[in-house]
Amino acid sequence: MRRLSGILAALLLAAFVPATAPAFDLQGHRGARGLRPENTLAAFSFAIATGVTTLETDLAVTKDGVLVISHDPFLNPDVVRGPEGHWLDARGPPIHSLTLAELERYDIGRLNPASAYARSLPEQQAEDGQRFPTLEQLFALVKAASRPARLNIETKIAPDGSFATADAETFAALTVDAIRKAGLEREVTIQSFDWRTLIAAKKRAPEIATVCLTIETERDDTVKRRANTPSPWLAGLDLRTVDGSLPRLVEAAGCSTWSPFWRNVNKANIDESHALGLTVLPWTVNDPRDMAQLIDHGVDGLITDYPDRARRVMADKGLPLP
Repeated sequence: MRRLSGILAALLLAAFVPATAPAFDLQGHRGARGLRPENTLAAFSFAIATGVTTLETDLAVTKDGVLVISHDPFLNPDVVRGPEGHWLDARGPPIHSLTLAELERYDIGRLNPASAYARSLPEQQAEDGQRFPTLEQLFALVKAASRPARLNIETKIAPDGSFATADAETFAALTVDAIRKAGLEREVTIQSFDWRTLIAAKKRAPEIATVCLTIETERDDTVKRRANTPSPWLAGLDLRTVDGSLPRLVEAAGCSTWSPFWRNVNKANIDESHALGLTVLPWTVNDPRDMAQLIDHGVDGLITDYPDRARRVMADKGLPLP
């Protein structure tokens, strides 16, 4: 009887323990920005076919309250062509000042070849006729895809109001409501540099996982370690109360994932994050040598413009490919 009990216990344990380690999370940045026009249905379809596990993307809100996919809160002349087929000659209006019908007049399927931005993405293949997708259209694409894919969507908002968009509470409510309407609470994460939207979303929908984005460079710094007051990007949470530990502050914000700029990642803060139960997902990593080093340090996934490169590195490291 004792032996039988042991066998039953082993069988029960096997039923609840995965046979393999959790899959490495390969996220296609803005779909697959290095290879197809960013944040378009063409890029998302291509990324899924390439074999990403997650589509990383960005949200804006139109004048009539529709969630659309766009990294920039305004019309970017490097990316956007007007109804006549010409690239904008200057920065265009905020998306939040345009209705969906007005926004749909613009083509985002090809980069302006005269721009430095286009020169930085020489492998990107044009897909003329692409429009700003709605979040609803992206959800439909993922549901209809032949391969499964999760979504990691960013609320593009800044605490100083420099991004003309909905306020943090409204942005969070719109995003949560759209995810719930689509029935994708378990397949979508909400990320942001402005943690106000993450805390608001978590209050409304505890079942939707949130991702705390950060960057600490000379040019861009949302953490502001040297400041005497809490960073406005971190929703009033004070780094000094956790002895300067960013992973602990991420945990305090209710995020299950810390997503730092890839140069801010090291083995020590990865290990600390894992000890707190957090996953670590650095952005945006495009050099295979950097990808390999981060994998060696123990990251749980990568956000990249080039999922094809990442898959080759994953294969070299013996990681299971999606």
